[in-house]
Amino acid sequence: MIDLQNVQLKLASAAGEVNILRGVSLRIGQGETVGLVGPSGAGKSSLMMVVGGLEQASGGTVSVAGADLMKLNEDQLALWRRANVGIVFQSFRLIPTMTALENVAVPLELAGARDAFDQAKAALTSVGLGHRLDHYPDQLSGGEQQRTALARAFVGEPKLLLADEPTGNLDGVTGKQIVDLMFGLSRRHGTTVLLITHDLDLARKCGRVVRIADGLIASDELSTAEAA
Repeated sequence: MIDLQNVQLKLASAAGEVNILRGVSLRIGQGETVGLVGPSGAGKSSLMMVVGGLEQASGGTVSVAGADLMKLNEDQLALWRRANVGIVFQSFRLIPTMTALENVAVPLELAGARDAFDQAKAALTSVGLGHRLDHYPDQLSGGEQQRTALARAFVGEPKLLLADEPTGNLDGVTGKQIVDLMFGLSRRHGTTVLLITHDLDLARKCGRVVRIADGLIASDELSTAEAA
């Protein structure tokens, strides 16, 4: 599913060029769950952005879901993401002027699905929000907003889910519920999961734990904990 070889990412800053990823090589198979951990500034989110085609690597090879992302332009990347990738962010990133139902239906409508709202309703029902379809984000709790974001991420049955600190804005109990739901959905759909987190205990719920430090893979090991 993911094959990165010697991936580099260099970005300009006021202080000059910054080497964020300095030669990352990583392979993740279809259906695997991988927790990516490391200190702030280590390159976790940047690596996720490269894998999701949201940031162009400066060098190396980036093959995800059968596509060479280094050879795709912005329009091609957008179409590729729509067909293959679901993304969940710490900040939910729901459209505030749309209801939960409309938020989940958006990617389906963009893909031309005629039954977009029926699929969106089913997705929201599957995460326990069948009774909140017509509520706007500011009428939902943090946990409900993240459930909506999960429904949106999974509604197109993506091959890959990228989750960047998905429990970061939630309390412990709600965070656990979201994690259990996320892993349950990934098992149901056979989705590969790349979970970015600073929480090692959360990362250990994945099948593998990969540590990144100073833009390089520091370790890659099987988790000893049972998946959520």
